Amino acid sequence: MQTYKVFKLGMALLLSLTLMACASSDTDDMGDASESMDTSSDSSTSNGGSSATSSGAGDNGGLTASQVRERDNALGMTVFYFEFDRSDLSAEARAALVHHANHLKDNPSTSYRLEGHADERGTREYNLALGERRAQAVERYLQVQGVASRQLETISYGEENPVATGTTEAAYARNRRVELH
Repeated sequence: MQTYKVFKLGMALLLSLTLMACASSDTDDMGDASESMDTSSDSSTSNGGSSATSSGAGDNGGLTASQVRERDNALGMTVFYFEFDRSDLSAEARAALVHHANHLKDNPSTSYRLEGHADERGTREYNLALGERRAQAVERYLQVQGVASRQLETISYGEENPVATGTTEAAYARNRRVELH
């Protein structure tokens, strides 16, 4: 009989603790929900009360005003530069390409032409291959982010279309690039 009373008391205590835990997590969840509602209302009022983006794509998907600016700046970045004789993407390029990937995924009828370029050092053939590797590096990164391959086309111009003339390192650096079109 004594064991039965201890068992009932233990069960009542367990039930009470469970109810108290549920009640406290409900209020915490409500606080988080109200904070996120406050954030989204702040972002809509900070851009003039409009939820349209500068590209006219519609709502900002719950992004804050600074996130919208970051996205728009990244989408404005259409030239990605490379180190000498390299085809790996910088951290800055990868961050911007994530936004481009999201744009392409949100707009399946949009496509990009990825044009690879090299500076004039090296043979014509080598520079064509290097430009191709650079364009393919951008293509692979976008595909890893979920972009359909049908939305991407790569082409290499090698050293044929320089944007800067001269034999200075600054001129060479401006010519080692991939352009998104």
